[in-house]
Amino acid sequence: MHALPTSSRTDSSGHPYAPADPGFVCAAVGSILAEHDNLLARIRLCFGVDRETFARDALALIEAYAGYVHLLPATPDNYFRQPGGLLQLGLEVAFYALQGTDAHIFSGQSTISTRRQLEPRWRHATFIGGLCCELHRALASLIVVDADGNEWPSYLMPLATWLAESRIERYFVRWRTQAPEARSLGLFAVPHVVQPAVLQNLSAGNTVIVPHLLASVGGLPVYREPNVLDSLVRRSLALVIDRNLKASADRYGSPQFGSHLERYLVDALRRLASAESAWVPNRDKSRVWYGSDGLFLLWPQCAADAQALLEADQLPGIPKSADTVLDLLLAAGVAEPRDSSHNTWLIQPPGAKGPLDAIKLTSPAILWSGPEGSPHPHAGTLATNLEPTRPMAATAGPAPPPLPPGQMSLLDAAEADPSANVPSTVPPAVEAAAMTPIVLKAPMRLNPAVRDALGSIVATLNSDARTSAAYTVATGIFVPLAELERRGLQPALAMRALGDLRMLVHADANRPPTTSRDFGGVTTVGLILDPRFVAGLDLATFAIPESPRA
Repeated sequence: MHALPTSSRTDSSGHPYAPADPGFVCAAVGSILAEHDNLLARIRLCFGVDRETFARDALALIEAYAGYVHLLPATPDNYFRQPGGLLQLGLEVAFYALQGTDAHIFSGQSTISTRRQLEPRWRHATFIGGLCCELHRALASLIVVDADGNEWPSYLMPLATWLAESRIERYFVRWRTQAPEARSLGLFAVPHVVQPAVLQNLSAGNTVIVPHLLASVGGLPVYREPNVLDSLVRRSLALVIDRNLKASADRYGSPQFGSHLERYLVDALRRLASAESAWVPNRDKSRVWYGSDGLFLLWPQCAADAQALLEADQLPGIPKSADTVLDLLLAAGVAEPRDSSHNTWLIQPPGAKGPLDAIKLTSPAILWSGPEGSPHPHAGTLATNLEPTRPMAATAGPAPPPLPPGQMSLLDAAEADPSANVPSTVPPAVEAAAMTPIVLKAPMRLNPAVRDALGSIVATLNSDARTSAAYTVATGIFVPLAELERRGLQPALAMRALGDLRMLVHADANRPPTTSRDFGGVTTVGLILDPRFVAGLDLATFAIPESPRA
């Protein structure tokens, strides 16, 4: 394997790349794939076919993909940064996506016989989608040149073909500065990897497999039915990148930490905006407010919604802290800070009892990019001149010392300070009704022991958030089970008593009401109390059921 290019100086021979930059050797595709024999064997086992069928349906695709990306890294200084990183990334995602097809049903509205006929094609297409999911990087993120500065025509031919035809012995990579992610460019490289005969076979007897495959590769939405193929690819990609980051001992301090999470966060915001009634802009109890001065999302309520959606997708590596989510959105240019001291804004929506914490998106097109365009903004302005209650997190200071062995994730390092995730002031929902004391408003028939313990926990919301035993979330008040135990109450007794009176908020009545949340920098198990059983809170800031629970 060869080191990444590190210089672009000119040597005495006039070549624009000096010997200090070793570049990449023009190895044969077969020798490159030989280094992945173990993974190829696992892929063949997962396909469950004989050698001849595997060579025709899978190995030919893998060889074509390897010929196109050759030894290109996936990123300049982040995940899969080593030579051959883009090839390894594609192979691993393809393997895990293929493996995931065993637990999913494609074309769920079709008959059993139709699904049985289409299942092999769906599995084949999912493998291709995983293999080509990051193909756009070869077109959008880098430029390949030879020693004389001649560029690889990446739209016209695979890299291996260009190297062979030009008789190039060594090539070099230039990384485009601040190149935007353009997944749709991957569609132009697909014909160099997937032959037309393969697409023809996938389209036999159906009209959905190829469109879903190309939509996944290009990052395009599918409107009529869920794209199960893309869900498998997205989940596999997140898993593979997260594993690679944790295994990379030298990645501390990378300027692009968490960059692979941006697409999932933005996608979650768009899905919520298109499907959730609480995300319809400019209406009562909405999470989203669009005025003449910009588009605002209530925070951290919207962060909790996005985290819950991504947790349901089973995507690994999603940060638990709303502050970390905001840092990623700011770094990606999705959100903009209020000023040099505050990342959040205070807005005054029509009808709200007081100003609310929110973040401001840089463009409405981030949420609404379809043909229908963005909705009409509210005539007035929303932002106030008041100083937000959430100051900018102190993440711009000197880098912390290197992590100890075994702790390689920058997400863990960014959240290492337990106090970093605790708001420095009273939560927005509490502050909006600060004139009224916050007290438990429980039915008379609630168990007295539960009433006393829960009442003392709720009362801590009147004090500084650093000492509070609970905090507000999007749907209610999160109460850690440990706080109940600290007051001599068994969690099982509390869950049963509160559940009988329907005082808890949880999505599935057939499952336990417990949930995990970030509390003081630690993932904590607890319950979510319905805010209608607490006096002194502004219910307009919560997403609660339309009818009372008790």
